[in-house]
Amino acid sequence: MPNIRFKALEAVLTRTIPEVKSPGAKISDYFAANVFDKKKMREYLSREAYQSIVNSIDNGEPIARDTAEQTASAMKGWAMSKGATHYTHWFQPLTGTTAEKHDAFFEPTADGAIEKFSGEALAQQEPDASSFPNGGIRNTFEARGYTAWDPSSPAFIMGRTLCIPTVFVSYTGEALDYKVPLLKALSALDKAAVDVCHYFDKGIEKVNASLGIEQEYFLVDIALFNARPDMYLTGRTLFGHLSAKNQQLEDHYFGSIPDRVYAFMQDFETEALLLGIPLKTRHNEVAPSQFECAPIYEEINLAIDHNSLLMDVMDKVAKRHNFKVLLHEKPYAGVNGSGKHNNWSMITNTGKNLLSPGKTPKNNLMFLTFFVNTIKAVSEHADLLRASIATVNNDHRLGANEAPPAIISIFLGSQLNDVLDEIETSRISKKLKEEALLWQGIPKIPQILKDNTDRNRTSPFAFTGNKFELRAVGSSANSANPMTILNMIVADQLKKFKLEVDKLIKKGEKKDLALLTVIKRYIKESKAIRFEGNGYSDEWEKEAEARGLSNIKTTPKALDVLVTEKTEKLFEDTRVFSRREAHARHDILLEEFYKKLQIEARVMGELVNNIIIPAAITYQSNLVENVKGLKDIGLKADTYAAQMDIITKLAEHINFIKTNVDQMVDARRKANKIEDTREKAIAYDEQVKSFFQPIRYHVDKLEQLVDDSLWPLPKFRELLFIK
Repeated sequence: MPNIRFKALEAVLTRTIPEVKSPGAKISDYFAANVFDKKKMREYLSREAYQSIVNSIDNGEPIARDTAEQTASAMKGWAMSKGATHYTHWFQPLTGTTAEKHDAFFEPTADGAIEKFSGEALAQQEPDASSFPNGGIRNTFEARGYTAWDPSSPAFIMGRTLCIPTVFVSYTGEALDYKVPLLKALSALDKAAVDVCHYFDKGIEKVNASLGIEQEYFLVDIALFNARPDMYLTGRTLFGHLSAKNQQLEDHYFGSIPDRVYAFMQDFETEALLLGIPLKTRHNEVAPSQFECAPIYEEINLAIDHNSLLMDVMDKVAKRHNFKVLLHEKPYAGVNGSGKHNNWSMITNTGKNLLSPGKTPKNNLMFLTFFVNTIKAVSEHADLLRASIATVNNDHRLGANEAPPAIISIFLGSQLNDVLDEIETSRISKKLKEEALLWQGIPKIPQILKDNTDRNRTSPFAFTGNKFELRAVGSSANSANPMTILNMIVADQLKKFKLEVDKLIKKGEKKDLALLTVIKRYIKESKAIRFEGNGYSDEWEKEAEARGLSNIKTTPKALDVLVTEKTEKLFEDTRVFSRREAHARHDILLEEFYKKLQIEARVMGELVNNIIIPAAITYQSNLVENVKGLKDIGLKADTYAAQMDIITKLAEHINFIKTNVDQMVDARRKANKIEDTREKAIAYDEQVKSFFQPIRYHVDKLEQLVDDSLWPLPKFRELLFIK
């Protein structure tokens, strides 16, 4: 039979490095050249219109119709000067990808045609929403949905299209995207954080959440990718024996970047920088052909838009270099998977990082307030944070000695951990002056906070100096989901904190003493979630259970928290999700989970029956003919015992694989008859997915036995190393 593997390898060996198109100038000369940012707005808009847009971005003020008209005209003029012919509302539906519907500026007239783009078209569009995930919010035949302009995220040009970042809602107003809940959570955090900031500085008027997203990814030659139906259809290898050399020598990490990869990186970085994505870092990651890029911190809404855009840019540019970008959390069994590390902090309009200490007791008390409230928020809603990063892809990665475990814990570093322990046990003195240190013997935080924490890769949520790093987010995920949850729970916690402090102040307690009293109690109440050790160890699982921490290892059960009474009250109090929206997202995530497993099971069955078993039987037949020939010439049985042993092993593996694939198909059919979404997802997880590893084990044994020239799928030793 024709061997697509060797055709793919031949294509790899004839690759050349494409020429990298670069502006040939300093980055600062072309950064954001394809973005309608504030600099372009000042150039194209009147002073009044510009200020109106800025007020909308900074303060959420509504934009007048005439301003929208002027902005649309300015955007069109700028975009057409850059060669754009179309525009689109660019949004992030619950498919996990971005979406766009292009319309031309062109409109016919009675005597010809004109280029037109109105304020109404800028502010709102009506894409067909019937086929986007909605979780029962609407019927399929109800196609109406709306996209609405988000002026806080600037428009940009991709190719010849002006892209306008928007939110996406149903006809009845429910959120159908990731951006609407995120913006609500950010608004809730802003208000709650500003209220608490006023204990320390009345001049603070706004608090923005800040985010830097480190993006891990794999590269594979596109010819080899196309020769692997499992990678093409599921994003990962369902079969494949580990290469003799993989990551065990740790020689790839921070190593010299291969020429082809370097050319790709230069190309996609240039494209990203033109789009205003502030990429700063690139390097080899741990596994072969695994890499990472990271931007400078940005306001969180923009950072998430940029990360979604970055993934699109990487994929498009990779094709020019004959690569495929793999963003699956675990494309190869046996080597490290990929994550998306979310580095989060809170920044005031005065430029202060609320998670960075200062040089005075007042500033340190402010730091402790936000630091401890964040810990308390995660402690109270650890299961909800776990649910926010739960996907079928991430289930392969979490806790696999390469990523944080499913147990949500917080790492602070020994010095900060000691500080909190000392605060917890220290004596509050009401005799000291209010401006003095209120604890006797408390360490001086500024002296210990410089590089005070190691980077604990086993911790899902780690403090790293002046920010918290949520390491458990999957590499293909939209960070809006976990960031919505994180900002929401911190906002809710800060609101509760202020109520408790104000209550003590009304009883006559001095402000700082009231703050410290509540902080001390929060430290004690949230102590169980703080963990400084090895999150991969069996001992930690036992200790976490003793501490009362959850260890929910699979997505369907992790998602249960979305529809609990406690979570529904949190959603209601913060106004981030309505009850209907929360239940809809629960259904959407469960449906996505079982459908992805359904696809994997189908692909596995097709590969086994149409490719794997036929290749093994062909080789087995060759061996049988060989044995017959040896018998015919009169050789004794012990001279072809090795061939007989291989024939027997092939038969055993083939039989096991075929039997288990048939049983998996039966289990899938039974699961498909289940109507309840949660029960169906659990059935796929426990009854269908349970066949994957045993089948894979025996297929991988066949790969080691079958003649290399007959094995049809590119092997790990070919996929994992850039040629």
